Amino acid sequence: MIVVTGASGHLGRLVVEELAGRVPAERIVAAVRSPEKVADLAERGVQVREADYDRPDTLGPAFEGATKVLLISGSEVGRRVGQHKAVVDAAKAAGVELLAYTSIVHADTTPLGLAPEHKATEEYIRASGVPFAFLRNGWYHENYVATARQAVQSGVIAGSARDGRVASAARADYAAAAAAVLTGEGHRSAVYELTGDVAWSLPELAALVSELSGAPVEYRDLPVAEYAKVLESYGLPEPVAAMFAQTDAGIADGWLGATPGDLSRLIERPTTPLRDTLAEALKNG
Repeated sequence: MIVVTGASGHLGRLVVEELAGRVPAERIVAAVRSPEKVADLAERGVQVREADYDRPDTLGPAFEGATKVLLISGSEVGRRVGQHKAVVDAAKAAGVELLAYTSIVHADTTPLGLAPEHKATEEYIRASGVPFAFLRNGWYHENYVATARQAVQSGVIAGSARDGRVASAARADYAAAAAAVLTGEGHRSAVYELTGDVAWSLPELAALVSELSGAPVEYRDLPVAEYAKVLESYGLPEPVAAMFAQTDAGIADGWLGATPGDLSRLIERPTTPLRDTLAEALKNG
């Protein structure tokens, strides 16, 4: 029995889809906060169970009979360590053979603001004694879809990354890697740095968006504080805007540009090109 937490989210749904192509649907559990959101999965034979990171009493029943669990990291930055600990405790109580966790690339060394909660979760998992695999996901192509669409209208992509590079991959690539780990063997104690095969810069992103859309688009590099103000003008709360602006500074320093090849090896194919994701998004958006 394979349990996928957060299965109603973008990544979780893709993981369930990948698993459904590898194992019988009845062996898959979609563990979600709101079961009604995945009624379509239940209709296909997937087991749907309530699992709320903030209500530990729901996690034990959700993991009953589980041999493997995928803990998809929570989305509530600042609250995730406690939420994740509850999932780890439930997985340990269930005696799972493998707990896979979607972490962040270079979680134990990166200065990126999103990393501390992932590092703390990894440390807790190691200390728990539960057999684990860390899926340290890099950036998603989809992180830049809204940026690309906005740039077609404004003619500008702003940032603070200078000519730093991003080795992003499609969300579906990361889902395929998770499914490979959950259905394969030999992944205990593995730490995978999952990134795309090709790293690109924000000036290259601007050129690609211009090429795909036919609209002139330029990259405008800004000081971190100024870029944070731009993000605030888009409606992001001040702390979130500051964190994403600092992430761009991390890109400039090379923290998201490595291409070790772990992702393409796990999925046994090249990672999806950025061009493909953006072309589809701009065509539909």
